[in-house]
Amino acid sequence: MSADAKVTGIVHLVEETKTYGQKGFRKRLVVLEQELGSFTNYVPVEFIRDACDSVDGVQVGDSIEVTYRLSGRKWQRDANSEVKFFVNVEGISFTKMDAPNGAGGAEANDSLSEAAFDEDDVPF
Repeated sequence: MSADAKVTGIVHLVEETKTYGQKGFRKRLVVLEQELGSFTNYVPVEFIRDACDSVDGVQVGDSIEVTYRLSGRKWQRDANSEVKFFVNVEGISFTKMDAPNGAGGAEANDSLSEAAFDEDDVPF
């Protein structure tokens, strides 16, 4: 398992929390926008379970830094079909950054750092 990493960007989209399956697995997508010279990069970050609620204060246009972990999975319809691999960026915590000029302090949200991860509760 790799160490947690960070990504920064401007919030482009905050989706409503979606619930899946009988166990009530919850997921909420936040998309960060990064200007990279001649193109714009969009980074989808998924907050799961209780972390969904922590994103309530995030608004489009906010500058944030997200601590995340990468998770991947393998999927194959049946033994004769092509194997596909997927990667997800799972948000652990975030920090709201200040205005673009960087003056002042930052507001942190560390409540997600110790969120438990239960393989049986994942909808895939």
